[in-house]
Order: sequence, then C-alpha cells, then structure tokens
Amino acid sequence: MKQPQLGKKISELRKAKGLTQEELVEKCNLNVRTIQRIEAGEVTPRSYTVKALFEALDYQWEGVKNGFVDEERKVPAYLYLAFAAGLVYFFLAFFEIGMEYEWIKNGPTDSKAFIGVKIGTFLTYVSFIYGWIKLESYMHNSVLKIALWTMLGANFILYGVDFVSLIAGYFSIQDYYLIKLSAFGLCYAFLGVGYLAYKNLWSHIPQIIGAVGLVSGILIFSGIGVIFGLIPLMIFEIGQLGLMVWAINNIGRTISPDFNAESVSA
Repeated sequence: MKQPQLGKKISELRKAKGLTQEELVEKCNLNVRTIQRIEAGEVTPRSYTVKALFEALDYQWEGVKNGFVDEERKVPAYLYLAFAAGLVYFFLAFFEIGMEYEWIKNGPTDSKAFIGVKIGTFLTYVSFIYGWIKLESYMHNSVLKIALWTMLGANFILYGVDFVSLIAGYFSIQDYYLIKLSAFGLCYAFLGVGYLAYKNLWSHIPQIIGAVGLVSGILIFSGIGVIFGLIPLMIFEIGQLGLMVWAINNIGRTISPDFNAESVSA
C-alpha cells in the first residue's frame, strides 16, 4: 500500500478505535510528529514502522504488501452467494417485468404467483446489492457505496409498497407505477455514476459499465424511453455480474497491481 493511501488507512483505523495520535504513540513507541507525517502522506515509513502501527491498531499486517490491500485471503462465502443471487435475479426479473406489464394492461390476474415472483426478485436483488456493498471494502469507492445503499433502501421502500398494494389492495400498482419507474431510474443512474468513479481498474471496464448504467437510468427515469432503457439496463446488470466475478477472482491473489485503493477516484 502506497502513500497517501497508507496514511489514510492508518488514520481511519486509529479513529475507528477512538485513539488520539498521542495515545497511538504510547502503543507503538513512535513520536507524534512521525505519526502526523505518516497520516498526512508526507513520508513513506519503513516496513517495521508500518508493522508496529498496524499491530498497535490490531490490524492484520500480513494483508498489506506489494500495493495490494488483501484484508482476507480467503474469498468470503457471502460473495459467492451474492453472485448466485444476482444471476438468479437477472433471469427472474424478466418474469417480473412481464407479469407487471400484464397486470397493468389487463388488470389483476394470479396474485399469488405475482407476489411469489416479486418476493424472489426482491430477495435476490437485495442479496446481490448487499454483496456489492461488502465488495466495496476491497475496491474502495465512496460514491458507489452511497449509491448501493441508496438502491438498497429504494428496494425496501418500493417493493414494500408493491406488497401492500398486492396484499391489502388499498391502491393499485397503476396509481404509483410512474413514480416507481422514476425512482428506480434515478437509482440506476446513481449506480452508473458510482462505477464511473473507478479509474485504472480492469482496463476501464467499470467506467464503461457505469456509462451504460447511467444511460439506462436516465431512459427509465424519463418514462418515455423506459422500453429502450431495458436493453442498456440488461447490459449494465451483466456488466455488474462480470465485474463481481473479476473482483472475487482478484481478492485471493497475493499481488494484484490494478486492484487497490489507487484505482478509484471518489
């Protein structure tokens, strides 16, 4: 890990533990000025100094070397589950869109099947997005992180409204469908901006994915171009799945020059 990312990481760890620079000095036998300069990115400390700092902060020193932040060599199982959920969602969403269109055009049909499909798409997509939130800790990007949490919140709210509509019947999907489309369009556009924030990561593939997501989000938000927005949306979601596979594959590597904090602009 290189400066200034190293200094930022040490500062974040220190603050997370509620320690002042003076208190950290007492734990690792360094002087305050040295800590200040390291955290400010003004100097690159020697390996034994970094080791002493990380040990004082209870951080896994073995995972920081060769420019790669390897917080956990073994790929967490939830990332595999998140990818599987995203794959299931990708195909299940086609059924939901078709059933939703039929419901709006011809009125209520088989509500139990419709609710079942909506539960499936909700659970799988939320799992996929949450997997991306956890994956962001390996591919730091504050813009994408906010966008992912926004999308997660939007899903809970909008699918919650869907379930109330279908189960309680106080109102129909038609009453708020345009608002729902606009909200999801904004969220997808925001996600696109999040991926655009990556730089020098996997030959700029995330930026291409982000551009496609931004276009699809704008088209869906407009309402008029929603049909045309489905094609770039499908490409965007395939891109997200592909990027997740690439990231999972890179987490376990000892050396990965492109997969570090320097690859993001956020």
